[in-house]
Order: sequence, then C-alpha cells, then structure tokens
Amino acid sequence: MITVVQIRLRQAGQVRFFKVGSADTVGGLELKPGEYCIVQSERGLDFGQVVDEPRHAMEDEFEDPLLMVVRKITVNDRFQINRNIRDAQPARETCLKKIESHRLPMKLVDAEYSFDRNKIVFYFTAEGRVDFRALVKDLARVFRARIELRQIGVRDESKLLGGIGACGRVICCASWLRAFTPINIRMAKDQHLSLNPTKLSGVCGRLLCCLRYEHECYKELARDLPRNGTLVKTEHGQGTVVDQNILRRMVTVRLDDERVSSYRADEVEVLQERPPKRSKT
Repeated sequence: MITVVQIRLRQAGQVRFFKVGSADTVGGLELKPGEYCIVQSERGLDFGQVVDEPRHAMEDEFEDPLLMVVRKITVNDRFQINRNIRDAQPARETCLKKIESHRLPMKLVDAEYSFDRNKIVFYFTAEGRVDFRALVKDLARVFRARIELRQIGVRDESKLLGGIGACGRVICCASWLRAFTPINIRMAKDQHLSLNPTKLSGVCGRLLCCLRYEHECYKELARDLPRNGTLVKTEHGQGTVVDQNILRRMVTVRLDDERVSSYRADEVEVLQERPPKRSKT
C-alpha cells in the first residue's frame, strides 16, 4: 500500500499521480488541494499544483513506475520559478534571431526553462520536418544548457499562448482541459448546428473542443426520435419528418397536403423508417 496524489504540472498542464513519501523522508509532508510542490519528472525537478486529496492505493494499480513528490514549495523555489518565467522571454527572443539567421521554415511559439535550469525547451510549429541540428548547437553555445526543440500542433500552440473563446471565457485548453480528444464535423451535425466554419472553429482554427462536451447527451436524446425522411402518422394525417428539435423532443412533419407542423415525439407513430443510405462503390 502506498500514498498517491494527483498533481497538475504547470498551468493547465498534464495531471499525473505521484507517490508521497513518508514523513521521515519529506519532513512531515501533508499535501492539500491547491498547494504547490516540487516533484520528480522525466526532465528532472519540476513544480506542480495538488488537485486532489492524497489517497492510499496499491502500487500495481499503475502501469508505469510512480515518481516522487520531493517537497512542498519554498520561498526559494518560488523565486526560482519566477526567475525561470522572467528569463524565458529573452531566451525566446534570442532563439527567434537564430531561426532567422539559419533561415529555418518554423514558427517559434514559446520557450520554457526546466525548474533546475539545466534545460531549455523551445516549442515551435512547422508545416513539415525541420532540420534544426545546427540551430541546437548554436543555442547550446549561447545558453550553456541542454536544448530541446519540440514541434507541436496548432491546438498545443493555443494551449501555450491562451486566448478568449467565442463564449467570452478563457479557452478550455489553456485553463483546465487536460488532454485533447478527437473531434469531427459529425458532432456538429448531430447537434443540428450551422455548419459555418467560422462559428465552429476555435482560436486554433480547428473544430471547437466544446462540440464534444454534450455530444453523447444529444446522441442519447435523439436515439428514439424519428429521423428525417421517416414516414409517420399524426393526428392530421400522414407525412414525412423534415426536422428534429432534440432538446424539446419534437419533430417537424411535412404532411401529404404540404402543410408543415411540429409534434411531440410521443404524438407521432412511425409507419416506415427512413431507408438506409446506399454505400458508395
């Protein structure tokens, strides 16, 4: 049995489980949600925020070996973090100049010091693969530190830079969203949204992440609603379903006499389901 806690690395970063050591090894460490601490990570020491109460678990519950919480954040740690954030901007400007001098087809997005300042990570976007070996050597001579150039996608770029969405709030990926999930235009169709690219796209230019939030609910509500093209019987005669209002549980029917009326789903009787679409050959 071990004690584990969930910690979010950096702002809107990945949430992972870490092992909490005994009181003897970490100076009587008692972690509470909202507190900051220093942890071990693949790239050395890192900082993060506790997001849940520590709990007991069996070590075999986790596929990968758990890394340790080192200590609660100290005044010196806060000074180091602020220093790293402050020095990241000059490092970014230096990298921009080097990219221009090497004439590389890449867009620099952000720069980040590791907590212990042994490594600097530069995030960039590009249309394809970029040979940046000469750039890495050049930057290593300037900063006297390990250099990592990490190519990211447009969604990751928005996550790093932040922004305001059409809803008027900080975009989800930069505030709380832990990981990106697949999103497709079918989700917008299932919710009967206008297929206007400008309204369905986020600041990253891709489909809005929030299309997924209520998608399963819409699918469940629409499961027993007559689909468009279904022949139904109403109190005013037979007709064909031409539209659905999923949330209100209503369908719009074009009657045989060309009148168009709306009915609750329980007010119509299905006579013939819409024939399935023929597959293209």
